[in-house]
Amino acid sequence: MTAAVINPAVRRRSRLTPARLGIYAFLLCAALFFLLPLYVMLITSVKPMEEIRLGTLFALPVHATLEPWSMAWQSACTGLECNGIRGGFWNSVYIVVPSTILSIAVGAVNGYALSFWRPRGANLLFAVLMMGAFVPVQVMVYPLVRLLAMANLFSSLPGIILIHTIFGMPVMTLLFRNYYAALPQELFKAARIDGGGFWRIFLQLMLPMSTPIIVVAAIMQVTGIWNDFLFGLVFAGSEHLPMTVQLNNIINTTTGERLYNVNMAATILTSMVPLGLYFISGRWFVRGIASGAVKG
Repeated sequence: MTAAVINPAVRRRSRLTPARLGIYAFLLCAALFFLLPLYVMLITSVKPMEEIRLGTLFALPVHATLEPWSMAWQSACTGLECNGIRGGFWNSVYIVVPSTILSIAVGAVNGYALSFWRPRGANLLFAVLMMGAFVPVQVMVYPLVRLLAMANLFSSLPGIILIHTIFGMPVMTLLFRNYYAALPQELFKAARIDGGGFWRIFLQLMLPMSTPIIVVAAIMQVTGIWNDFLFGLVFAGSEHLPMTVQLNNIINTTTGERLYNVNMAATILTSMVPLGLYFISGRWFVRGIASGAVKG
């Protein structure tokens, strides 16, 4: 009797209706639309230039080679130097790691203070921070150049880290404020009754509960800072150019033969960090965005 009850439901769920076929067709077309450029980049990056000149854009390589990847990493010319983009990779790491940690730390403290302690003028401060998130960065480039030059931080690693920390603070504050605002006030009041102060409550109570939103903030900051071009070009200086700036120098070079396979390999190498981050922690990103329920 149990089998007789279950089987019709299973058959109904597995039946391919026109609506379901339409959804599958749409998802397939969307996947092809977004994956086709990646496919072209991958096969072009392992083709020798002789095959690329034939114009067979979508054809698989006949004689695959990894030499373009090696050249992109260690010998491609980025301006006057021909050391590949490996230097830009490490420059990006030196910029991304402290900028992400500092912006998340500042945003978490701001969100915690604005959610639970609510100092005088908290709403005005929050409004000012949100306004800063919508000001075009191009408008603020020249004033920031002048300020960093006066502070002897222009074209330096601390300078570019400070810039990314400042511009990441509004969004990070918004994320953490909304996350903490969804937590039950009873937790905070109980901690206050037990004698907890500002930093003790934050470090011992709020921060351990903030793992989902910290993952979301880290993904957003790492992706945004790693893919940044304008700030790296203007504020990093010639000795700290990030990977994106060096990639632009490789692709837009006007001397010698244009090596499309090397260009594609360099582009994929530059995008591997944010792509890998999304593939590894995508489910954590969705979970952190959707979190905010009462935690016991």
